[in-house]
Amino acid sequence: MSILNRCVSLLLIFLVLALLPLCFCAVSRRFTKVNNEIFDEWGICRTRAWGRDGFFQICEDSFRPVIVFESLGKFRDVAYELGRKFAERYHDRYRLAEAIFYFIRDHIRYLTDREQFGVKEYAQNADELATKLLERGIAYGDCEDYAVLLAVMYKAAGFRVAIVLAPGHAAVLLYLPDYKRANVIWTFRGERGWVWVEATGRNNPFGWTPSRFIGRKLLAYEIVDEPLALDVKPKYLGVAHVAVVGGGRVRFGYLPSFLTLLFLMWLLRSVVRFVHVLRRRYWY
Repeated sequence: MSILNRCVSLLLIFLVLALLPLCFCAVSRRFTKVNNEIFDEWGICRTRAWGRDGFFQICEDSFRPVIVFESLGKFRDVAYELGRKFAERYHDRYRLAEAIFYFIRDHIRYLTDREQFGVKEYAQNADELATKLLERGIAYGDCEDYAVLLAVMYKAAGFRVAIVLAPGHAAVLLYLPDYKRANVIWTFRGERGWVWVEATGRNNPFGWTPSRFIGRKLLAYEIVDEPLALDVKPKYLGVAHVAVVGGGRVRFGYLPSFLTLLFLMWLLRSVVRFVHVLRRRYWY
């Protein structure tokens, strides 16, 4: 990301700080501890992802990221406003998608819940994380915190977005047809054109799917405006899988570095052997 774009991002932070109200209604102020579990004012368990009242409502074959809806609909607030401000600044869809990603990647640091909150699991909603980011210039979270904030901001910016679950991991799928810089393209609910968005790694590029998830079928849930309620059945759930790109091969520029190194070593050795053969045949 260029220095100019970084400066624009920092300027955007201060602009949003100046415009946002001091009282954030979508940040849960009331927490209740029941049997060593923490519940927010909407009755969502912040220390558990599974179950009807878990923050992702994970069941045996489905999930619904209910915590996202604490920052959408009538609860739109800090995170949604931040995404909307980015949409006002960037009019090219690709640049807008990249700008939101790099802003979050560069200003939020990955930190486990054990290190930050002293518990094995604790989910922050998008407004809580965005508020910390805007107040301090930096915030901390783990994979589901990144995913929830990105989902709300992308939704506010006018994108179709889904949260995708892998074993022990959460990320975002963004519908961005014809985007050329992704290493692979995903198909979700019969639509090809989704790209993987994961800001947890400090060097992660936009649209980069980790190699361990390529070739796997994962559950994903598209984020739309729906009620913040625990009894709503999952309606926008589907299986995401990698679409065929270039005959099913991962693009060369995104091959794992180890495989790339092996290929370059093989190529160099082949060139040396070829030159050696030419020298023996024509120069001696």
